[in-house]
Amino acid sequence: MVQRVAVVSGGIGGLGTAICIALAQAGCKVVAADLGGNDERIAGFEAAVAGHDITFAALDVTDREACVSLVGAIEQAHGSLDILVNAAGITRDSTLRKMDGAQWDAVLAVNLDGVFNLTRPALDGMLARGFGRIVNISSVNGQTGQFGQANYAAAKAGMHGFTMSLAREVARKGITVNSISPGYCETAMVMAIPGEIRAGIVDQVPVGRLGKPAEIGRAVAFLAADDAGFITGANIPVNGGLFISF
Repeated sequence: MVQRVAVVSGGIGGLGTAICIALAQAGCKVVAADLGGNDERIAGFEAAVAGHDITFAALDVTDREACVSLVGAIEQAHGSLDILVNAAGITRDSTLRKMDGAQWDAVLAVNLDGVFNLTRPALDGMLARGFGRIVNISSVNGQTGQFGQANYAAAKAGMHGFTMSLAREVARKGITVNSISPGYCETAMVMAIPGEIRAGIVDQVPVGRLGKPAEIGRAVAFLAADDAGFITGANIPVNGGLFISF
């Protein structure tokens, strides 16, 4: 069986690390693409993924030329880029009345423009080879909206619009494009929320707990599998029942 090559943007974050591990456990060679410059953070990631076929590559997803270069380097080194997971994301929360242009631009640049910047160059090779799996990590807040997150919710909703459109374009080429919308998970960002507020969030989740990053990783590995080729244009909610729709 051919070993698939996967790239995970935001790959050393809380969800990104779990996604990398899940893909590696599924037999993939994984490249975690994330910001460089923080040696302590990178060392922590490398310790967490030790023993798996996972390497780190420095990348700013807002740099379009850097994204093109990374895709080219991976295809030259490994022969293909088969699976792309767009998981890079930031928040700059504020009510719209107080939000400035820099807060809006920063979130859209990473969370939405970054999806285009990596997917566009990766797509050419997938089309040429007749196989590809693209998974975009959206958010429950892209489905429901969230107070103080007009920028984040807009970007995450936009990701799924991108997913549906691209899925239609490449469905006959052996490429699937899907979204996953996580709810609140046990990541550093969520655990930094004051305990009282976090408890209130958990009270709203029907299963009565936060999600585990590994549960997001498992969903990604499922959609990225060779035999998941009849699922495309879908959004998979992994949110403990926080938001349920038809």
